[in-house]
This record gives sequence, structure tokens and C-alpha cells, in this order.
Amino acid sequence: MGLEWGSGIGRPAKNSPRTLDGLPKMDDDINSTLQKALEINLDPHKYGTIAEIGAGQEIARFFFQAGGAAGTLAKTMSAYDMQFSDAIYGEEENGRYVSRSRLEKMLEKEFRLLGERVRESRPKNSCFFAIADTVKAAGYKSRGQCHGWVGIRAQLYPGAPPSDIILHVRMLDKANRQQQYALGVLGVNLLYGAFYHYRSPEQLVESLSDNLERGRIEINMIHFQGPYFDEVDNRLMALHLVKSGMAGAVMFSPDGEVLPPSDALYKKHCLLFRGSYRPITNVNMDMARCGKEQFFSEEDVDEAKTVTLAELTMANLMNEGEIDTQDFLARVDMLSAQGFSVLISNYLRFFRLRSYLNEFTKRKIGIVLGVPNIQDIFDEKYYTNMEGGILEAFGKLFSGNIRLYVYPVLGDDGELVTLENIRVDNEVRLLLRHLMENGCIVPLEGANTDVLQIKSRDVLMSIRQGRTNWKDAVPEVVYETIVKQRLFNFDSE
Repeated sequence: MGLEWGSGIGRPAKNSPRTLDGLPKMDDDINSTLQKALEINLDPHKYGTIAEIGAGQEIARFFFQAGGAAGTLAKTMSAYDMQFSDAIYGEEENGRYVSRSRLEKMLEKEFRLLGERVRESRPKNSCFFAIADTVKAAGYKSRGQCHGWVGIRAQLYPGAPPSDIILHVRMLDKANRQQQYALGVLGVNLLYGAFYHYRSPEQLVESLSDNLERGRIEINMIHFQGPYFDEVDNRLMALHLVKSGMAGAVMFSPDGEVLPPSDALYKKHCLLFRGSYRPITNVNMDMARCGKEQFFSEEDVDEAKTVTLAELTMANLMNEGEIDTQDFLARVDMLSAQGFSVLISNYLRFFRLRSYLNEFTKRKIGIVLGVPNIQDIFDEKYYTNMEGGILEAFGKLFSGNIRLYVYPVLGDDGELVTLENIRVDNEVRLLLRHLMENGCIVPLEGANTDVLQIKSRDVLMSIRQGRTNWKDAVPEVVYETIVKQRLFNFDSE
């Protein structure tokens, strides 16, 4: 039994019994949202505040509906008027109220007030919490992306210093009431997970989607901090969001911080490099150099307003169905050391990647790829499941502000293969020529042909065999990092 989310708000699943007040009858399913709220309400040790801005008091609603909330909630509140909100939590210097800064101010204030006002009157074994959200939901006049910040600050043991979990979410439902309900479910899942799954952060992450159909809410950033999460690597938790299907992609800054793409890409141009980076070679760095020089020379592209992304797909990270976390972190670390922001995505097809990036920026997007990638893109066998075939895919890929930059490669016979002499099927040759003539696909100029003989697979094999002949094939910092940390099974064979 559960709630059916597809076409109604909180509508019980077909044939599920109801209580007299019209709510679905609860059973023994611990994943029921109301059951979770009730379990927390019936625990005399948990006590806290819920503060919500932007979509109604949807988290609090579940606790009131479940019953017994008077023993759990010290206060629920909303402050929609900016002047009231500023008077309570302080002003936002950047003027953005749907922000991490606002959420953290809410958590700080509400948790502090609990200590000041009720700590002495509560039992010594109480665990205090504050849960908050600030969101932009669908409205009568509002347009654009519906998103927000949700977080909790909680004592996971009586008297312990608090720990935080902070999320950035995108609300994908079209109707306001649907968004409200989904946000409420997420909030209950977060509060429940913080108290009952904190020993297993992966399980906590997965539990956030309980009773939410895929496609209703995307969580594209999660951050654990505090004494009970000291050993949690937030990059691995972000990766788990993509792996579990709760995010299409996650992003890391060059210093390794998990970023919400909506903030990182806001009003920015985007230059993206897709690769396996196993390891980063001098070819990758030459592609980056050429790509930057050519992209930054484009009309209206401001280097200071450009995000440079190295992208890894989940397919590139999987090895026999599993992800080697040490291998993943090694690649992220080395890309970060070269100054890249890193995008981990589940978008194998480029038109899906373009659509994702356009959710956050309407400025120019450049994608740098090699000749083999272009040959794959023009292979019609990859589009047999699309009604419009390759033309439908290309219509989605080349709509608007995108351009592909193609880096040359050495063929098996030693011939330099460029966009001008690339081999594609005769059926799509005219399509390729059309896109070239219209500037949608352009050759990447200035490539250093001296590095083109470097092959990542050969470098990786040499690393594993403990050879030294690969040293000059990678940037110096990459070589030193691999040897020092014994990455990629260095000297394992």
C-alpha cells in the first residue's frame, strides 16, 4: 500500500482503505510518509522546529496529519514577506532569498532559539532539530525554474553538537499543489533519514526518494557536515545521487566542493569537454587549450563569465556494473588540479546533455570532442528507438546556442583525421556538410600534432605495469599524483 503520485496529489493507491478523515489508512509499511511522521511524533526525545518559505507549510502538514505533533514540534512558521523574513533572519546581500545562505541562516536561528527557550525545560535526553526550506514554487505570475534549498540541523544524540544535511532540489511537477506535496514528502524523508539512517549515508540518500515517483523532484546537491559526518565524502554522496537516479548530473568546483548547477551555470557561458580521463593525458590538455582559445574568441563570449567543465558520464565510471570509488575520486582530484569544474552526468546522448545545460543557462554552449565522438554521433544505429531517428536527435541537439568543436586524431595508418576528411556513412554525409556550413560543427584549430600518438589505454597499461615510459604522456602534476597515491592500480601487474 502507498500513495499514488502519477495523476493526483496524495491520492491513495487504488483500492487502499481510508480512515474517517479521508487520509489513506496506514499499514506496517515503514516507508509510508505519514508513518514516518508518526514514528517521529511518538518519540518523546525528538523535539524541534519547522520553518518553510515559498511553498506553504508542507513538511509541517504531514506531522500534524499524522497526529501527536504537539509532543514533537515547538514551532512551525513561514515568513513570505521579505521585510518580515529579513527582520527574523537578516538581509541577504545578494538579494537572493532562495539560496543556501538564507537556508543556513534559518537553520542557525531556529536551532539556537530551541536551546535558548526550551532546553532547560525539556528532558535531558532530548535531541533537538530544526528543519527548513526556502523554495521558488510554481505560482500564478512566476515563471522559470522551480527550485529550492532544504536542510536539517539535528542533534543525533542527546547533548551532542549538531550536524547538518543540506540539499538543493529542482521541483519538476507543473502544478503548485503537486510541488508542495512532493516537497513535504521530501522533508519528512530528510528528517526521518537524519535520525534513523545517519550511520549509513548511502541509505539516507536513497531514502530521500521514498514515496516519490521518479521525475517529480531532482536532488542535484547534497552536503553533509558536522561531527557525525566527519568521514563522509560529499563527492561520493553526490555521485550516489546520480547512480540512484535522483539527479541527472552533479557538479564539483575546482576545489572539490559540490555545487548546485543552477548557481554555478547561472548566466554563464559553458565550455564542456567529455572524456574518460583515465588518466588525464597531454592530449586532453591540448584539447582544452585549443577549445578555450577558440571558444573565447567567439563573438559575445566573455572568458570571465564562462564555466569550463570536464564531464564524465556514468558509463565511463562503470566497471562491470560497479563504480570504483577510489578511481572516481582520483579522476575528480586530477581534473580539479588542472582547474576544471567537473560534471558527472547520466546523459550518454549529447542532445540530452545540451537540454540539461539549457535548464540553467541560455548563453553559449561549446562542446569539445574528438573525431571518434563525431563518428558515433553520425551513426544512425544509435537512434533507432527515436521516432524521428537521427533528424529528431539533431533537432534537439542543435537548437539554439550550441556549437561542437572537433579535435583531430591519428588514424591507424598514421593519417591525420580531421573534420574535413572524416569518414561517415554516405546517408548522413550531406547532413554533416550542412551542419558544418552553418557553423554548428567546426574544426578545432591549432592542435599539437606531436601529442596525438598518445592513447589513454596505452598509458593506463603502462601505469599498471609499473613502467616509466608514460611519464611524458601526462601533465607533471598528474604523474606525481598517480605515483604518490598509487592510483589506477599503479605497479599492480
